[in-house]
Amino acid sequence: MTNSVHTLSVPETLPRTWRLPSLVKLVLRFVRRKPLGAIGGVIVLALLVMAVFADQIAPYPYAASIQGARMKPPSVQFWMGTDNLSRDIWSRVVYGARISVTVGFATVALATLMATAIGVSSAYLGGAYDIVVQRVVDAWMSFPALVVVLSLMAALGPGLPNLILALSILGAASASRVIRGAALSVIANPYVEAARAVGAGHLRIVLRYVLPNVMATIIILATIGLGTVILAESGLSFLGFGIPPPYPSWGAMLSGSGRSFMYYAPWMALFPGGAISLAVFGFNMLGDALRDVLDPRLRGSGRSPALL
Repeated sequence: MTNSVHTLSVPETLPRTWRLPSLVKLVLRFVRRKPLGAIGGVIVLALLVMAVFADQIAPYPYAASIQGARMKPPSVQFWMGTDNLSRDIWSRVVYGARISVTVGFATVALATLMATAIGVSSAYLGGAYDIVVQRVVDAWMSFPALVVVLSLMAALGPGLPNLILALSILGAASASRVIRGAALSVIANPYVEAARAVGAGHLRIVLRYVLPNVMATIIILATIGLGTVILAESGLSFLGFGIPPPYPSWGAMLSGSGRSFMYYAPWMALFPGGAISLAVFGFNMLGDALRDVLDPRLRGSGRSPALL
C-alpha cells in the first residue's frame, strides 16, 4: 500500500493586506474617546468641501445681484437671506470659506516651515547662535501682535499673498519657541550622541533623528494655529486690511453691510459671524484632540488614552 502525499502550491506573492478596516477602527476609536475632536474634524472636513466645491455648492455667484431680492430674510429660496446689494448671503459664506481655508492652510504651512527652521537650528547649533536668535525672537514677540500685522499690511499693501506673508511672519516667532524646546529635549537623548559618535553628519542627525521626533509637536501647533489664523484674517478683513472687495470674506461681510444694517437685517451679521465662530471652534477642538493623542507626555496620565 503506497501513501500518496498531496502538496499544495503556495503562490509566490501573497495578496497585499487591506488596511482600510484598521483605519476605520482607528477613526471609530478616536470618535468614541474624543467626541469633541471628532465634531471638530467634521466641521473642518465640511469647510474643506465648501472651499473646494464652492462653485458647485453656491446657488449664485458671490457678486451677483438678484433682482427684487434686496435684504430678504432667510427663506427656502435664500437660506441665509440677502444683503443690501441683493446678493445671496449663503453663496457669499460658501465662497468665504475658500478664502479662510486658503489663508489658513497657506499661512500655517509657511509659518510652520519658518518656525521649524528657526527652532531646530537654534536648538541644534546652540551657543552664540542660539542666544542671538532667541533674543531676536523675544524682541519680536514683545511687540503687540495687532500693531505688527497692521504695520506689515500697511507696508506690503492689501492682497492675498501679502496677507499670508504678514500672518506667517507673525506666527512663526511663538511657534519657534515651542519647537526649539521640543528639539532640545530630543537632542539630549543618548541616541543623538550615539549618532554623532559613529560619524553621522549634522544634516543626517537633524533629518533622521531630530525632525521625526518633533513632528508631533509641529502637527499640533499647525492644527491649533489654523483657528487662530482664520480669526486673525477675519479681524484684518473687518478692519479693511484683508482681501479687497468684491471677493467675500467673513470679516469684511461683518464690517461692511453686516454692521451697517445690523438692526434692520440682523442675519447679514449673524451668519458670517457664526461661520467664523464655527470654523475656529472646529480647528481648536480638532487640534486639542490631536494634541492629547500625539503628545506622548499625556499618554497613560488618565487624561488622554492613546489610540495606538
